[in-house]
Amino acid sequence: MPDADPALKPPLDVIAASLRAERSRTQLSLTEVARRAGIAKSTLSQLESGTGNPSLETLWALCVVLEIPFSRLLAMPRPHVQVIRAGEGPAVGAAESHYRATLLASCPPGARRDVYSIDAEPGPQRSSAPHLPGVVEHVVISAGRALVGTAEEPVELHPGDYICYPADVPHVFQALEPATRAVLVSEHR
Repeated sequence: MPDADPALKPPLDVIAASLRAERSRTQLSLTEVARRAGIAKSTLSQLESGTGNPSLETLWALCVVLEIPFSRLLAMPRPHVQVIRAGEGPAVGAAESHYRATLLASCPPGARRDVYSIDAEPGPQRSSAPHLPGVVEHVVISAGRALVGTAEEPVELHPGDYICYPADVPHVFQALEPATRAVLVSEHR
């Protein structure tokens, strides 16, 4: 459910520049990237020009095709000391569920992890297609309850509970209570 709050819109200029750079790096055509990601060529063209309203699912599909971590699309240069207040930071909402991921820390050169703050509400589960091979996700629930893990064996988690699961297979996140919050670390091996 994309949020109507303009402060929660994804940073389209950063996404556009990143998509153009990564597509150029891979030397794939607009048509080929769109085909592999399962999206319309016009959608990719709009994203690369900084228009459109990308969903989390569309951006993840493009990351898989371009073989990049999701954070590379959203990351903006940050100083050494970094503070992101609750409700701030580049956020992207899911199209099919009440789920919003906010990038807290992108993977610096040489490191292999990204950190997200998750805000979710009860409703349809957030189903994720497999990420790049070797990706593992770590989730800690800070408020509410959620069903989290691989699509075949999700686990109900409560505040303070932690789960680690392979994210290169289908996986899910479903809030079971209002105002469910979590921290997700995506580890790229």
